[in-house]
Amino acid sequence: MSLKDKIKQRAAQIHDEIRAIRHHIHQNPELSFQEYETQKFIEQQLRDMGITEMERKANTGIVAYIRGKENGKVTALRADMDALPIQEVEGRSYGSKNPGVMHACGHDVHSTSLLGAAKILNETKADWSGTVKLLFQPGEEKMPGGASLMIKDKAIDGVDSIIGQHVMPLLPVGTVGFRSGLYMASADEIYMTVKGKGGHGAMPQFNIDPVLITAQILTSLQQIVSRSANPIIPSVLSFGKVIANGATNVIPNEVNIEGTFRTLDEKWRAEALKKIQKMAEGIAESMGGSCEVKIVHGYPFLKNDERLSADAKTWAQEYLGADKVHDLDIWMAAEDFSYYSQEMPATFYRLGIRNEEKGIVSSVHTPNFDIDEDALPIGAGLMAWLAVKELGN
Repeated sequence: MSLKDKIKQRAAQIHDEIRAIRHHIHQNPELSFQEYETQKFIEQQLRDMGITEMERKANTGIVAYIRGKENGKVTALRADMDALPIQEVEGRSYGSKNPGVMHACGHDVHSTSLLGAAKILNETKADWSGTVKLLFQPGEEKMPGGASLMIKDKAIDGVDSIIGQHVMPLLPVGTVGFRSGLYMASADEIYMTVKGKGGHGAMPQFNIDPVLITAQILTSLQQIVSRSANPIIPSVLSFGKVIANGATNVIPNEVNIEGTFRTLDEKWRAEALKKIQKMAEGIAESMGGSCEVKIVHGYPFLKNDERLSADAKTWAQEYLGADKVHDLDIWMAAEDFSYYSQEMPATFYRLGIRNEEKGIVSSVHTPNFDIDEDALPIGAGLMAWLAVKELGN
């Protein structure tokens, strides 16, 4: 039996086992950088598989090693472990037991897939050479991002390449998606406080209206994307929170605004953030008020290595069939896997989880999010297959 067939066979055989693992992790979600019980659970799962060479990184993270029959290249497989502050819908037998916390982004699936891949790789290690480094990472959902802390804690020292997998509700179960080159955006947070002089709404002549100033700022800032950005560079400027705590006849003293800027070019990213600050401050001043701008720099853009991503797509076609492997478009969401992609050849691909017949169609970061669990053996087996192929086997 070929190594590919061995991996596919074992992935199918452990379906029930990894489903139970996913249910346990899903029922016991923990927020970013608080994954203490998840860490213990994963460590015990690894020990039960006979994988004992492991160490803790970035406080709640784990690095474990599986070594093949001979020394060779080192490749890393990464999964994240943290959940989101979302209340899950009721009625699921495997629903969250922690009120207000839910695995709504599929990190339970990522950790489960990596544990499944670990089991398969450990059982087949006499068939391949090199070393697979397993990275169970905390805090992907919260800045500064667990990936940056794992890197600082030397979790990827000695690694030649890294592979990451993420669920995608737009892709049907049984399929996966790949993209070479630029894939995901940088993400910076923008906080603005527009100050004026509040007062009675019936006497605007005595006030400096921060609501009106805010409206002008929000409208004008869109010129930065539409008129200052190079049209070939994807850019998004969005504001999702505006608080003007006045009333129908009360103009407040200040307005608080929160938003995000995203792009795929570091030089333009820096220029745009300066323009945002300068324009907001200038508009407020010209209207008699002021604007305090605070920018929190987030994750960098994610670039999939051309060689590794092209190879991984070919290997996925070998494993699943060409009709099951799709090409992905650029996505303006952000992911802290981008930190790894800045350090070494990396590829970040998508695992299909959608099943319209079962009503599994919800997006990530929603209370209704779920997956078709037929994706679990695909996630586990494909990760194992990509690792051994990247090691040259």
